Amino acid sequence: MDFFVVGLQGAMVLALIALGVHFKGMAIGLFGAVGVLAFALVFKVAPGSVPVSAMLIIMTVVTAAGAMQLAGGIDYLVTKAQKVIKRFPNQITYVAPLTTFGFCAGAGTGNIYYSLMPVIYEVAHANGVRPERPLALSATAGQLAITSSPVSAAMAAMVGLLSPLGYKITDILLITVPASLLAILVGAFVMNRRGKDLKEDPEYLRRLASGEIKERFAGGDPAPIPASGRRSAMLFLAGVVFIIASGIFEELRPMVQSKDQMQHIDLSLLIQITMFSVAAAIVLTCGIKAGDIVKSPLFDSGMVAVVALFGVAWMANTFIAANEALVVGGLGDLARQAPLMIALALFAVAAMTTSQSSATFSIIPIGIALGLEPGTLAAMWPAVVGVFFLPTNGSQIATVEIDQTGSTSIGAAIINHSFMIPVLVYAAVAVGAGLVISRFF
Repeated sequence: MDFFVVGLQGAMVLALIALGVHFKGMAIGLFGAVGVLAFALVFKVAPGSVPVSAMLIIMTVVTAAGAMQLAGGIDYLVTKAQKVIKRFPNQITYVAPLTTFGFCAGAGTGNIYYSLMPVIYEVAHANGVRPERPLALSATAGQLAITSSPVSAAMAAMVGLLSPLGYKITDILLITVPASLLAILVGAFVMNRRGKDLKEDPEYLRRLASGEIKERFAGGDPAPIPASGRRSAMLFLAGVVFIIASGIFEELRPMVQSKDQMQHIDLSLLIQITMFSVAAAIVLTCGIKAGDIVKSPLFDSGMVAVVALFGVAWMANTFIAANEALVVGGLGDLARQAPLMIALALFAVAAMTTSQSSATFSIIPIGIALGLEPGTLAAMWPAVVGVFFLPTNGSQIATVEIDQTGSTSIGAAIINHSFMIPVLVYAAVAVGAGLVISRFF
């Protein structure tokens, strides 16, 4: 009976996501909330956790990005980036995910991607590159970076599990970093062949014809950029650099009183504070009106993503909280029967729980109990990039909403979304390369 109920609940979740995708935009969040209501009324399941931190990060980042856009900062950044990729436009498909990977690994959180997302989109669009390619690769690279970050929560969990076996953080990084970089390069090579070029994409052409979107051009003489454009871009980038540095060097975070002790402020909170402060600085120094920020395209798409994330992640968290023991336990039994299935179990648990840390805590101890070598476990660990298998993550939803060309999408079948190829390629290549590296080093 338990399996029947879980199957019924899972089918309901998938059906409501598909319904939300059909109606587009924030509808996926609205139907997600309907799912939470159904869990409470029909299955008597308490609502799960709300992804408040992710929602607030998206809101603050798009507020700062919207202010920068109004001041001309996006145009300034696009103009500068065009000079780098003018001869090889597809270079952004490689540069964007590698840059995102480095920043997210340094800061210890995939949330850094939100700050880079609008720039990646605008540069791709202006150069006629299908935005889906660099955006999907970069969003996924931000999650892959968690296993190559010395300061991520998941790394802390992994080190805690492997250090009693004499395996240090440097040993883990020697495997995960090169394996992940190779996976990103392979992913970029594959994604460069994904979908039609922007000028031939039917959905993009339809939106151009209907006036939903305006064409961007990288060629010719760029329009003059006001001084406020450069100033706003520098303020925004300064905020991003500060966030990254604070993730790497904890001492840069302010010490605050928490209960009965002093401690460094949480990085998620610092991102929110910094981005709002950046928006305030742009308003103060760049001659824009704060009330106009809500009219910017970036803010509009970002707030749609907040509503969408609210509902769909709430529904997914409710389902997982109600069935975690059954789902995770079943995958753990599978891993015990076939040790090499550890990677698959890591991928599946990460997909179900949308948490690299949860997958690490649930599956890695099973591998240790089975007597697998620490290097083998470290090699299989990047499989937790499976958090992007289902399109319920905040950065996935935000990416779909920010891409006004329509090239980045979630299909009606749910799993046929733009991030699936990067997820599968990253997982397969990173794990395969990691196993090879672990044998030699």
